[in-house]
Amino acid sequence: MLWRFSFFLGGQLLGMGVGWWQADAWGVAAGAAVAAWIWFFLDLWRGARVLRWIRTGEMSKAPALQGVWGEAVERTRRLVRRQEVKAQESQNRLDDILAALQASPNGVVLLDKEGRIEWCNAMAAAHFGFDARRDELQSIRNLVRDPEFSAYYAAQDFSADVVLEGRGGTPSRPVRISVQLHPYGDGRSLLLSRDVTALEQADAMRRDFVANVSHEIRTPLTVLMGFVETLQTLPLVAQERARYLDLMAQQAARMHSVVQDLLTLSRLEGSPLPGVREWHPLQTLLHSCEEEGRALSLLVTRDQARPHEWSFPAPESVVGEIAGSMKELQSALSNLISNAVRYTPAGGRIAVQWHLLADGRGVFSVRDTGPGIASEHLPRLTERFYRIDRSRSRETGGTGLGLAIVKHVVQRHGAVLEISSVLGQGSTFSVCFPADRLRTAHALKP
Repeated sequence: MLWRFSFFLGGQLLGMGVGWWQADAWGVAAGAAVAAWIWFFLDLWRGARVLRWIRTGEMSKAPALQGVWGEAVERTRRLVRRQEVKAQESQNRLDDILAALQASPNGVVLLDKEGRIEWCNAMAAAHFGFDARRDELQSIRNLVRDPEFSAYYAAQDFSADVVLEGRGGTPSRPVRISVQLHPYGDGRSLLLSRDVTALEQADAMRRDFVANVSHEIRTPLTVLMGFVETLQTLPLVAQERARYLDLMAQQAARMHSVVQDLLTLSRLEGSPLPGVREWHPLQTLLHSCEEEGRALSLLVTRDQARPHEWSFPAPESVVGEIAGSMKELQSALSNLISNAVRYTPAGGRIAVQWHLLADGRGVFSVRDTGPGIASEHLPRLTERFYRIDRSRSRETGGTGLGLAIVKHVVQRHGAVLEISSVLGQGSTFSVCFPADRLRTAHALKP
């Protein structure tokens, strides 16, 4: 401000001096007036430059001025720069929020007060088949035509969700999507969707599991109660009494097997994975499995004319060690042999093999000449209580949990269970162990 006053005063003095030099006293007044107008027009021109710069909005082309107008330009630049920084920070926060919503495993759709799509993430597009650009500002009611959603939207009661059929499902494996609207702001809504297919499948499996367990235990328990009632109410001769007690023992053993297998599954699911520091001789493991298999075979074929034909690997061909839980491994491998014994008729062949692959993995396999398994049953064999023929399974003493236990043990040891079968020709069950779980005889030498 002082510089501005000094510039004006200096102009006046200069004008008055020139006026005095040209026309004495009248020249002084005229010179002062001319100097004032010149200063006014110069100041007006400087202000016009500033105004033109503000109107264009190009901060890089700010006029270089001194005085009040220069200070105004500089303060304006600082203010605009500060606003630009704040706007950029707000945009960055918005971009971060949208990126987080894009990364969400749930679908997110922003709706205006008319129910039109303002924005949706990729997961919502996958759930409903939207196109984020094409369907912008389209009504959600026109895009989601499911009658259940239409009724849900019309009721305007969004306290709970509604489950709809999702995209990409098939009649055998439907996709289920949970959808819920959350009102916010001035009539806007947030639509959230999530895939609940796995949850519904898990719930169905839980119900099936409870029903199967109840059925497996209820049947022998009913038989036991019937025999107990008979023994309590009827006078029986010693021979009949002994026969009833023998049947009761069979049913009790059946219930015991189911409970033991359930406890085994529970223990496997709840215990830590077996480590790789506990090494056990492969020869000992396979020898124990062979003894159990031959003993069960003698029991099963004791009343048959011909026993099973066996084939086991020679002891000298099984070298090295395996890492893991000896108890779990013996249970799983013996289970595969026991299944072959139970389902192979007397006189049939059961071949147990062990061989190493070139990449260091080891394969344990059991091949039988039983009735075989139809291809449609193979993917479900390891499900709990899944049976191809329930009557046949009960005759052989199976609980429907053996292969489920095998699958858990195999997975806990990083191995893979493979099943192949030809109906009427037999089946082969193979377990492929990873190389890091095996230690050859050569590696054991100091």
